Amino acid sequence: MRLRALLDTDALGLRLLGGEDELDRTVRGVMTTDLRDPSRYLSGGELVLTGLAWRRDAADSEPFVRILVQAGVAALAAGEAELGAVPEDLMLACARHRLPLFAVHESVAFATITEHVVRQVSGERAGDLAAVVDRHRRMMTSGPAGGGPDVVLDLLGSDLDLRAWVLSPAGRLIAGSKLAGPDLPPEICARLSAEHLSAVRSGRRGPHRLLLDGTAYSLFSIRSSGRSPQAARDVRETVLSDWLLAVEADAGDWPEERLDLLQGVAQLIAVERDRRDASRTVRRRLAQEVLELVQTGAAPAEIAARLRVAAPVLLPGLGAAPHWQVVVARVEWDGGQVEGGPVAQSLLEEILVDPLATGPEPSDRIAVAHTGDEAIALVPLPAVSTEHDGSEAGILADALLESVRDPLAAGLDDDGRLTLGVSAAVHSAEGLRGALEEARHARRVAAARSGRVCAAGHQELASHVLLLPFVPDDVRRAFTARLLDPLRDYDRRHRAELIPTLEAFLDCDGSWTRCATRLHLHVNTLRYRVGRIEQLTGRDLSRLEDKLDFFLALRMS
Repeated sequence: MRLRALLDTDALGLRLLGGEDELDRTVRGVMTTDLRDPSRYLSGGELVLTGLAWRRDAADSEPFVRILVQAGVAALAAGEAELGAVPEDLMLACARHRLPLFAVHESVAFATITEHVVRQVSGERAGDLAAVVDRHRRMMTSGPAGGGPDVVLDLLGSDLDLRAWVLSPAGRLIAGSKLAGPDLPPEICARLSAEHLSAVRSGRRGPHRLLLDGTAYSLFSIRSSGRSPQAARDVRETVLSDWLLAVEADAGDWPEERLDLLQGVAQLIAVERDRRDASRTVRRRLAQEVLELVQTGAAPAEIAARLRVAAPVLLPGLGAAPHWQVVVARVEWDGGQVEGGPVAQSLLEEILVDPLATGPEPSDRIAVAHTGDEAIALVPLPAVSTEHDGSEAGILADALLESVRDPLAAGLDDDGRLTLGVSAAVHSAEGLRGALEEARHARRVAAARSGRVCAAGHQELASHVLLLPFVPDDVRRAFTARLLDPLRDYDRRHRAELIPTLEAFLDCDGSWTRCATRLHLHVNTLRYRVGRIEQLTGRDLSRLEDKLDFFLALRMS
């Protein structure tokens, strides 16, 4: 189709802002992006849709337009919902580079334009198959209440008698037809994702077919709308972030029309994926800003103030988070030619969701930043309880990977590696820098192990390791704070003397009589204080290891 045809379709809500002489250009696809450099996903001839989230000031427009022109895109369409009007600097940049520019009215969803272009480029479907797609288009673009992957899966079930599900690359169930019966068990989801990732890495053409426990499945990739498999320079850039459409049928006997329909359905679901990714832009940016403050040693008060401002976005419905954990992930590929940071970022956003949670929305609560090959998540814990052994509950490293290890290993194949580290919970912005270094050190512990997918938590940073010179000071401070802060808080609130009692008890080599005499206390009072110390910290002062931990913490404080 040509650009001129887009203006002739009133339902698309497009207004030409520049490029009248270029309207005979051919449109070969469509892509939605808010990346500052989307070149890796462009193959030429696309209509690029953008909400302008990449634009921070007027100087950003020129390099963005130059990248699009070098990639050979057909035109740019900018949404008016965010800024109210397309900025003049963007119009001038497009005019300089002879790039046609459209404005998209705020009442028109990008999904409407995407589906229209996809239908025109792909050609008309036949009979009832076209009706399925058309019915879904109306539902998808009617608003949040009527759209989403579940709707098109329901239509596949009711009109074509196909049971289908949408899965994340880690094997989490994102959507399923209500007519498909019970949800797929997590172990089946994991096996389907593992098979799909393995097939993609081997270069086999889709749909991928397999027989699992006597049931035939056909697997279709759900790629970002407008992006072809050839648009990425390397399959490793996207293999661990693309969704998967699993259909309970053997597509080997299907006519071309039905295969064409399912590929179109996958593109429609990709619109939902793009919408979800676009909604993450602000959270990712806020996470990046907080991370930069933490890494540059900003004052805790400045970090705390930034977190308060970001709370409505980072903590929707939660208000505030009295406790935080930091999770660090790193994806590394042999040869070092593929940047692992974006891949690790997408993976963390999926992995940090409860594996039993369904739907795309739970992962929208996760804010992850990335730098280089490393992704960093700041995880809010609205309430931190204490387990029976005295340790604080929260994210456990091994539990994060328990259900996703097999699919991820298949995607990493023989040339990729994922390592992950988890910090202890901290109670304030002041502890975030130490928590970040602790998570990074835990990840290095995981990296020293064998295997494609490895994780380590703060519990595995044994106290004797703290004596080694390569351990950062922030890790030592985090260790000290985790042991002594509960006692300091208790002393401050109750005017108690648990810290002096602990010091005296250790100085007296654990002798009850000598310590009671030194502190001028009755032995029963001393036993009460020591019991309170053990209760608050989850340690046992009759154990040599715990005595050593307290000794080190007191000496380093």
